[in-house]
Amino acid sequence: MNAPMAGDNSDSLLIAGRAYRSRLLVGTGKYRDLDETRRAVEASGAEIITVAIRRTNIGQNPNEPNLLSVLPPSQYTYLPNTAGCYSADEAVRTCRLARELLDGHDLVKLEVLGDEKTLYPDIPQTVIAAETLIKDGFKVMVYTNDDPIMARRFAEMGCVAVMPLAAPIGSGLGIRNPYNIRFIVEEARVPIIVDAGVGTASDAAIAMELGCDGVLMNTAIAQAQNPVLMAAAMKKAVEAGREAFRAGRMPRKQYGSPSSPLGGTFF
Repeated sequence: MNAPMAGDNSDSLLIAGRAYRSRLLVGTGKYRDLDETRRAVEASGAEIITVAIRRTNIGQNPNEPNLLSVLPPSQYTYLPNTAGCYSADEAVRTCRLARELLDGHDLVKLEVLGDEKTLYPDIPQTVIAAETLIKDGFKVMVYTNDDPIMARRFAEMGCVAVMPLAAPIGSGLGIRNPYNIRFIVEEARVPIIVDAGVGTASDAAIAMELGCDGVLMNTAIAQAQNPVLMAAAMKKAVEAGREAFRAGRMPRKQYGSPSSPLGGTFF
């Protein structure tokens, strides 16, 4: 279920040994229909797409529309996720179901929620699920809070990517704690992908300017007034933020300085 990689790999996103041109990962839920899903994903340029196994038909229901028919696995890397799971056991069962449905696919996004109101992760249950899945041969991309200590622990236990939230899932509040995200990035041993809370293009650019390796989003695109146009905007924002990070911003100064210095000029 991993789509082939082609093109320039000089600044690729590397996840579980595979290279991707796009650093934008997108979800496939909350759209009006599968056609809108397809058009938004195409506009985003994403190569990795997430699918909520408990909410999306990828073959479980043969008489219903199938996501695989509009977004072929030959063109995209599917990232099954455990959205809606509130215990380690539920999450592990969901990942094993995804592996069966997707012909042995082992790359998964793990999230174990602890509260229906905030949708914050239940970290103890997430740790248990991650340990179980890694022992079972899964390549785990883990959704977590913006705690640098937990991010480090998940990387040390063998998760292939750590995905700290920027704000609560679906809130659109943007990067609420850039300092913690920066701490996580500074100690990163695996790719760091901001997951949850992005609301608009500037949020995605900020995440990338902080040094994150990528951004994952769903609601920010699917619930926009024009999802396809927003997907295109997010693509540009992620690319611009990455280029700005690589370029290195100018130092912040307390006072201004002229763009054209007067020293050495003739009057």
